[in-house]
Amino acid sequence: MIIAPALLEDLIAHAREEYDAECCGMIAYGPASEDGEPHARRVHRATNIFASSKRFEIDGKEVLRTESEFEGEGWELGAIYHSHTHTDPYPSQTDINFAANWPGLEWVIVGLAGEQAVVRCYFIEAGEVGEVPLQVR
Repeated sequence: MIIAPALLEDLIAHAREEYDAECCGMIAYGPASEDGEPHARRVHRATNIFASSKRFEIDGKEVLRTESEFEGEGWELGAIYHSHTHTDPYPSQTDINFAANWPGLEWVIVGLAGEQAVVRCYFIEAGEVGEVPLQVR
């Protein structure tokens, strides 16, 4: 995934602002780059309906509305993001189980456990986790 510095900073800012609970949101992907990599085009900050530091979920109506907005711009839902405030940015078992409901999407996790935020991207399919290169440009 290719993401512009400003969009990446927005993800990190959202995670810091919602530090007491996992932040969450959706990322629109636009046309792929010349090398076939998907481009992040827009970040939608969503509401974590659980307001929990251990789990997140986006209301279904918000998902549908946001997907419609993305499609209206010629983009598609490419990734869901959330934060881990006290652990490394690696999918938990809860994340892996939840990803089964969203086949084909990438998962971006903002880790705030250390002094600096760490952002990683994954593809989770059939319970298997693979890291996806995250290019900032």
